[in-house]
Amino acid sequence: MMRSKNHKKNWNEIKTNDSWAIFKIMGEFVNGFERMSSIGPCVSIFGSARTQPKDEYYKLAVKIAEKITLNGYGVITGGGPGIMEAGNKGAHLAGGTSVGLNIDLPFEQHDNPYIDGDKSLDFDYFFVRKVMFVKYSQGFVVMPGGFGTLDELFEAITLIQTHKIDKFPIILVGTEFWSGLFDWIKATLLEQNANISAKDLDLIHLVDTEDEVLDILNSFYDKFNLSPNF
Repeated sequence: MMRSKNHKKNWNEIKTNDSWAIFKIMGEFVNGFERMSSIGPCVSIFGSARTQPKDEYYKLAVKIAEKITLNGYGVITGGGPGIMEAGNKGAHLAGGTSVGLNIDLPFEQHDNPYIDGDKSLDFDYFFVRKVMFVKYSQGFVVMPGGFGTLDELFEAITLIQTHKIDKFPIILVGTEFWSGLFDWIKATLLEQNANISAKDLDLIHLVDTEDEVLDILNSFYDKFNLSPNF
């Protein structure tokens, strides 16, 4: 009997804490919307936080960020080290907008030094942070990464596929890294099980160079307006 009462008390405390958490969540949304609404057209660059500066993909991410920044786009990253740092570094070197959406994590995450001082945002909630990426990005450039990178990739594809957000370019950089996953999607999800439509694959581009990234972005926005996605 005592155990049952304790469980009920604990459950009531959880419900109370959940209710108050709404205000913290709202605060993160309000702060994010107010600060992100003025950044202008930006492209998000994703990839592993573990990628070192000597790695070829780090160097390529810097080049991509420089290239797209010089052509009128800002850069948004997750604000941390690795590929995120490379993206912010490229934007910084090119004198463009460099945004970092930081997340409080027990490891790996710390601010990199290439984020604009007024464009570094901190989040406790992944889902709030992901809304900011999706709403204010004109494209996703996805470098090699781990679970977090795949999470961002597939969420964007799903939201576009289900028409919850407007279509924008999703560019996978590194055909050697991504081709195995893309081939599996095509062979298993599409051809073997028909779990997706052929047109869903049109959402994804595989490239290897900064020039290809820029060509895809410019080709898309020759036809569509630059604006928030919902």
